[in-house]
Amino acid sequence: MSRGLMPASYFDVDGTLVTTNLVPPTLYYLLNQPTPLHVARSLGKALLKAPMMIMGELQDRRIFNEVLFSVFEGMSEDRLVTLADDVFERVLKPNLYPGARDLIRTCLDKGHEVVLISGALEVVIQHLARYLGATSVIGNKLEFNGLSATGKLLRPVVAGPNKALLVRDHARARGYNLDECYAFSDSYSDVPMMSIVGYPVAVNPDRRLKALANAYHWPVIDLGGAAA
Repeated sequence: MSRGLMPASYFDVDGTLVTTNLVPPTLYYLLNQPTPLHVARSLGKALLKAPMMIMGELQDRRIFNEVLFSVFEGMSEDRLVTLADDVFERVLKPNLYPGARDLIRTCLDKGHEVVLISGALEVVIQHLARYLGATSVIGNKLEFNGLSATGKLLRPVVAGPNKALLVRDHARARGYNLDECYAFSDSYSDVPMMSIVGYPVAVNPDRRLKALANAYHWPVIDLGGAAA
């Protein structure tokens, strides 16, 4: 089978493969700054922006992501990369759903390209992808001025409807037929991404996604209530 004729499986990460969301990895970064003063400043900045994050979560996931990652302003690129493996080992890996690796393996055994698409930082998700055997990653990236983060995300922000556009672009670039592709997610906010593929699958779905999945007869998977 040629690469272009392969189907692909697109996986959301937070809530789908791991029990956590974007906040715990961010807190790990903020709590592991070079000095206590840096830590205090970072946490203070995050607390001041907490109301904006809450409003963003209610209105638009892209706004939430932009506000959340603005607290990375001033962080060095070296520290971001150095801590990425620790974030994976101490935050993501312990919170993997029990069935996550088996689900990824099932897709790989069928010859799929497995793509993790997440609002988390790509530099962190790359470690998760290697651990799970996923073949590609689509994640958020910070903008840098010199060697320091500006607090802005590079466009397009990986969240909400943008994820559907990114999946479509990825499939087009690889020559995949979206009607033959799969999309896995736990969140109703990912319905645009799930709607453009031939095989949407609800994984550990929230209430609204579960209702929609049942209405449209999409498969529903429970990967287990406790992390592996």
